[in-house]
Order: sequence, then C-alpha cells, then structure tokens
Amino acid sequence: MSRRYAWVVFALSFGLLLSDYMSRQVLNAVFPMLKAEWLLSDARLGSLSGVVALMVGLLTVPLSLLADRWGRVRSLVIAATLWSLATLGCAVAASYGQMFVGRLLVGIGEAAYGSVGIAVVLSVFPRALRATLSGAFIAGGAFGSVLGMSVGGAVAQAHGWRWAFAVMGIFGLVLAGIYAVVVTEKRLTPRQDPPQVETATDPPAPLRVLLPRLFSSVSVVSAYIGSGLQLFTAGALIAWLPSYFNRYYDMPTAKAGATAGLFALVIGIGMVAGGIASDRISRRAPIRKWAVAISCSVGSLVLLMTAFRLPTGPLQLLVLALGALLCAGTAGPGAAMVANLTPAAIAATAFATLTLAQSLLGLAPGPAVTGALADRLGLLGALQLVPLVAIAATGAFLVGRHHYERDLRRLTGLAPVAGPKESELPS
Repeated sequence: MSRRYAWVVFALSFGLLLSDYMSRQVLNAVFPMLKAEWLLSDARLGSLSGVVALMVGLLTVPLSLLADRWGRVRSLVIAATLWSLATLGCAVAASYGQMFVGRLLVGIGEAAYGSVGIAVVLSVFPRALRATLSGAFIAGGAFGSVLGMSVGGAVAQAHGWRWAFAVMGIFGLVLAGIYAVVVTEKRLTPRQDPPQVETATDPPAPLRVLLPRLFSSVSVVSAYIGSGLQLFTAGALIAWLPSYFNRYYDMPTAKAGATAGLFALVIGIGMVAGGIASDRISRRAPIRKWAVAISCSVGSLVLLMTAFRLPTGPLQLLVLALGALLCAGTAGPGAAMVANLTPAAIAATAFATLTLAQSLLGLAPGPAVTGALADRLGLLGALQLVPLVAIAATGAFLVGRHHYERDLRRLTGLAPVAGPKESELPS
C-alpha cells in the first residue's frame, strides 16, 4: 500500500467521522428553536442529545466484534448510511417522541464508527504515530461538532431547523457512497502485519479468550475510566454552549451556534495537541503519557471552575477557551494506551471498549445530567458543577500511572499471549 493511499484512507475515514458528529451535534444548534416550538424542558432537550451517546455506549462493543469478523469497511459504510437516513428522519419529525426515535436510530448507526474507523486508520500507519493519529482522529468529533453547530445554526436561522437536519443527512449519504467506492478490504489487508491479522483460515477467537485481553491490566482499565470521565465535561460543553450563549450573551441562533462551534474547535485542537505532546514527551519514558493526561484533567478543572464564576465578557470567554483546550486533551494518550496493550486482531473491539467507557461515563450523561441540573439550578449553575467530574478522572489517571510500568513489564513478558505490539518499554 502506498503512503498516498494510506492518507486517502485517513482523509475519508476522518470525513465520515465529521459527518458522524455533524449529524449528532446539529441538534444542539437548534435547541432554542425546539424549546420554543415544542415547549420542551432542558431535561428533555438533554435527553435528545444524550440518547445518541447512550446507544453508542451500549452497542459499540457487539457491533465492533461483528465488524472485526464481518469486515470493517463494509460495517463503516452501512453505519454511515444508517445515521444519515436517521438524520433525514429527524428533519421530518413532528413531535418530541418522533425526534427521540430518530435520534435513537442516529445513535445505533454511529455506535461502532469511532472504534472501527480508528482501527482502520491505525492499521495503515506506523506504530510510532498512534497517539498523534488517535488524537487527530478523535478530534474529528470536535471538528464535526463545529460544523454541525455553526453550519446547522446558520441553515436553521435562514431556512428553519428541519433543513439543518436535512443538510447533514444528505452530506453523510454522499460521503458514504464515496467511501464504499474508494476504500476496500482487499486494499487494506496487505498493509497489516501478518502475525497480527486473523486470516480467513483462522477460526475466530472465542469471547472467553478475547474479553480478558481487553482488560489485561490495571493501567488499561484506568485509561478507559479516566478517558470516559474526562469527556463528561467536553460532552456537556459541546451540547450546552449554544444555549448558554443564547441565554446569557443574548446571541441569535446562528451566532450562538457559530460561537459554540469555535469552542468545539478549541476542544478538538486540544485533543490533537494532547496526542502530539504525549508522543513526543513519552519517547524515552512511556510513563509520561500519564503526566499529559493528569495535567489536562487538573488544568481543565481549575480553568472551567473559574470561567463559570466570572461575569460574562471577554475575560470569561478567554478562560473558558483555555479550559476547553485542556478538557479533552486526554483522548490521544488514552487511545494510544489501548492500542499498545491490546491485540491487533481485536483492535476495533478494544477501541469499542474505550468508546463504551467514553459514552457511558462521559458523552451520554454529560448533556443529560447538565440538562436535569439546569432545570433546578439554571444553566449557569449546572455548568459551574460539571467540571468537578475531573477530580474523579484525575484519580483514575493517577491509579493508572502507579501501575503502568509494572503492567508493561508483565505484558511484555507475556507477549506471545497478548500480542507482539505491547512492548513499549524504553530500550
């Protein structure tokens, strides 16, 4: 496989991830319109956002297991087609109930995309780029959120909220068609290392063998938990910042969506920067990955707690942007840990486990819990409490750091069982 084709695979996979999150986050841009038209509470609005992440969390592992056996490319195309059609269904929803069903189907379509997509990307690039590529790929969620909220808000203000959903759905269908033509299983397979690939003659490993490998060390479990908890804050910010700017800065729908989109872009930049910093800092000492994650978690806690206690204005926006930059910087280091400490043959399932933790601990409860708190305390009061989740995330990262070197030595000694790619100890 040529290097050029590898980057084409990355670009198209990244594009589908953009479509994934554009379809997911366009809803947040039209929160004010839906609230006014259907007289919805903040809790109900939050449930429309949270149900997508909930379905992703519940279904990502079984669908990724299926993708590892049935074909990752085929699974990605079917998934993209489903979430795009479901987004078109949201455009014609006539009530909260119909919109909820549409959003649920969006979540089913998106359930395995992140884990399977990143497995495809990492399979065509060198191992040394894992944290960088993982951070960049995961950041596609933030960049997709930028486009979903900014473009969706502009379209909604000009043509109504239904057209905002329709535009996202059509874009996803077109991109899924291009992906199906350009990316094929046959062209991906030769690039992978033969010892790490299950061939057609290899019988699928039973679950009783695979599952222990997904939770093979304390440090991997800590990476799952810490990464998931840290995304609680990022998920809440992406979901509710359009409404925050609409209510507290008196911005119209288009401007509030565009402004919130800029903050989502900052979150994505933080993901990429966290992955790059992790790769560079940990070249000689792998344990430094945890220092990057801990620093991002603690920094976001301090900055966001400060930001939502400042009066509205330029200073608050500056501190809020700095907190947003750090709040998801743990994504790259966490994904690199998962890639290094799990077998390549179940790469999609391993990333599905990470996605499960991120969804059930962070992205699903973040918007929903914030909405429920907003009904009681007001949106500002809810956002003042959200950053406290970083305390638990920091604790998980500290536990992982404590066990990291011991786990690496043990897993390196068990390389024939756990797979040849776990060795990360410095020479």
